[in-house]
Amino acid sequence: MRHKQKGRVLGRSPSHRKALFRNLASALILTERPDADLYPNPPKVPGRIVTTLAKAKEVRPMVEKCVTIARKARAAELASQEFATEAEPNTEAWQQWRNSEQHAKWVAARAPAVAARRRLLQILRNREAVSILVDVIAERFEDRPGGYTRILRLATPRLGDAGTRAVLEFVGKHDRVIERSERPSFGDEPEEDQQPQEQRDEGSADEEQVAADSSQPVAESPEPDGDDQARKED
Repeated sequence: MRHKQKGRVLGRSPSHRKALFRNLASALILTERPDADLYPNPPKVPGRIVTTLAKAKEVRPMVEKCVTIARKARAAELASQEFATEAEPNTEAWQQWRNSEQHAKWVAARAPAVAARRRLLQILRNREAVSILVDVIAERFEDRPGGYTRILRLATPRLGDAGTRAVLEFVGKHDRVIERSERPSFGDEPEEDQQPQEQRDEGSADEEQVAADSSQPVAESPEPDGDDQARKED
């Protein structure tokens, strides 16, 4: 029994399992590189990979954690641009900035970004994936507090062992859009907007006549006098 043992073993040793998760996470991130079409095996859909359902559920928390770290790195990099310089390296202006307090503030503001990039490199072991994660994916989820990926189970199993397959993808790029169907038009019954002009004019004239009749005061009936009342009683 595996009581209180979270996670799936997936029939692999701990080192093999960690390497599997690193490769799956890097594969998902590398599908977002701009020159992916130039590689021998380009991705069919950017930001999406197909794997088994068990592997997708295990690697998803790892990808979510990496995106969160990348968002913090990007925020630190944007904050450090306030103290940066546009001078080219090894120039006189750059040397003055290098020896000023602005450089010290720039280093202090950029330190969290450097630490975050090193942490991502420690997790993924892929420099290109780290660059894409911080420069491309983190910018897309800048205002999103969490839930960067989704898992969609596929109907057809994997050939060979009939394993349940699933799609692991980033949200916000292939979201479903709800489309409302149009109201069907019946041939003999024209719609309100498609009625002939003469019918609409007649209908408006009838409405005006009814409104004019309702606005006229109603004549009050005269009250009966005493003689009329006596004749009715007889």
